[in-house]
Amino acid sequence: MRDASEGMQPVLTPAEVAQRLQELGAVLQGHFRLSSGLHSDRYFQCARVLQYPELARELGRLLAERFNELEIDFVLSPAVGGVLLGHEVARALGRRHIFCERREDALVLRRGFEVLKGETALLVDDVLTRGTSCHEMTDLLASHQATACGLGVIVDRRDADVRLDLRVESLVTVPVAVHPPQACPLCAAGVPLDSPGSRHAR
Repeated sequence: MRDASEGMQPVLTPAEVAQRLQELGAVLQGHFRLSSGLHSDRYFQCARVLQYPELARELGRLLAERFNELEIDFVLSPAVGGVLLGHEVARALGRRHIFCERREDALVLRRGFEVLKGETALLVDDVLTRGTSCHEMTDLLASHQATACGLGVIVDRRDADVRLDLRVESLVTVPVAVHPPQACPLCAAGVPLDSPGSRHAR
């Protein structure tokens, strides 16, 4: 079977990232429930790109370059969507990488991961929509008396009204409309709802 990444150049410019997402089927059209609980007609399944090690490494390198001037102790990402990308960003920065996991609707550290008082983390996730995971990771760091210096993502799909008190760098910026379930036109039209995110997995 032909590898879907065959023939692709491993070195990407930021302008080419959106094209790779399209080519590898990472941009889904339909009716989706996002991790935030909101509904949208578009979903970014970045795992379809990150499954290719050389592409994952290159995306991590591109994001890491945005934060080269910062003093960072480690990279923190949420499971599962941010784990592969976070690891590659940490590799490019020469820092350690840890990830947090959801337990009873809260992100927690497991597997022996430690955050020390006074450390500074770079947050890394695959997609930014409402900033929910970002806020949760920032709160998690604060509980260990550590801080976040920025957030790096592949896709920033925020509406203009969503703002974070943190530096955000993305490789692709694509504002996409989202709707609360009670005011979703796709629900009103009877379009079947899909929940592809890991937060809703059963």
